[in-house]
Amino acid sequence: MDYRPSRTRSPETTALHPVKIIIAGGFGVGKTTFVGAVSEIPPLTTEAAMTAASIGIDDTSSVTSKTTTTVAMDFGRITLVDSVILYLFGTPGQDRFWFMWDELVLGAIGAVVLVDTRRLADSFPAIDYFEERDIPFLVALNRFDGAREYRVEDVRAALDLDPRRPMVFCDARQRESVRQALVSLVRHALDVVSAEQAGRPVLPQRSG
Repeated sequence: MDYRPSRTRSPETTALHPVKIIIAGGFGVGKTTFVGAVSEIPPLTTEAAMTAASIGIDDTSSVTSKTTTTVAMDFGRITLVDSVILYLFGTPGQDRFWFMWDELVLGAIGAVVLVDTRRLADSFPAIDYFEERDIPFLVALNRFDGAREYRVEDVRAALDLDPRRPMVFCDARQRESVRQALVSLVRHALDVVSAEQAGRPVLPQRSG
């Protein structure tokens, strides 16, 4: 199943329409914060309080201060330029809500996969998801207070990502930082479309 919008349109034509972007990643990585920081409208969130019923289901050992969780999606909007409006859809992070991802990604031109470098293993499911569905994405290394900052090359190697896969640093709390990550994603998605139309090779699937 092809989750992306029609590839028969040129990048210029695509840019004249509202654009759907997915914000994905593991549990507690900052997706809700990311959408809220940049949205020019009050963001729609589906945050619910975490209760004792989630004990043994949701692993909160690395995010002990987190008391709520996204149970459906986050939604926001940002205008990059007059002709490009991004509609942002943040995915739920827990495995038990992943059945919703297939619906959320329909029509999206690409995704930002937020990564917490303290919990790299939590990023693999999201990365695998977009690779398997041939959806353009970039990896955004979210900055957390007190967290060690690694070199991009080291994180890329740890995640087993192709050297051509876009990777940026991002602070999900800062509007301009989030905006720059989104600009990078849109550029990457347009490059992928242009390469496909020209018959040039695009990023390969994960090898291992």
